[in-house]
Amino acid sequence: GPLSYEAQRGMFLHPTYAVTPDREPLGVIDAWMWAREPKDADGNRGGIKESVRWIEGYERVAEQAALLPRTRLVYVADREGDIAELMARAQELGQPADWLIRSQHNRNLAEGGKLWDSVDASPVLGEITFILPGRAGQKAREVKQELRAQRV
Repeated sequence: GPLSYEAQRGMFLHPTYAVTPDREPLGVIDAWMWAREPKDADGNRGGIKESVRWIEGYERVAEQAALLPRTRLVYVADREGDIAELMARAQELGQPADWLIRSQHNRNLAEGGKLWDSVDASPVLGEITFILPGRAGQKAREVKQELRAQRV
């Protein structure tokens, strides 16, 4: 199905990683794949809302967590998974699995302040430099990214 734009085709993949309590990786224990519906003449997509897919994915992880009590499960989500409904559902389920979400919203923190300011002040865990290909009239350019993470 379509990805970022209609001409780009592919599938979406929501993986679940398992690690031991000592944080030794066990690997992928679930990989939920789906494809977007194409847009209709009015520019709308059929099917369920995409945000629901993130919640359903976490519910699948919760089911697996009950079967693997000595295994740490980590649910991984991109920016589209940074939704309050997902966080609320995880709370309802007792947070049986950790999550790793690429932030989309600069949320307020319980201890005060904003998420992005807090992460910006945290140490750099890694760096990568690469060439970002040009598109839509833009030239290719060198990009340097820093990896930072924080438990909130």
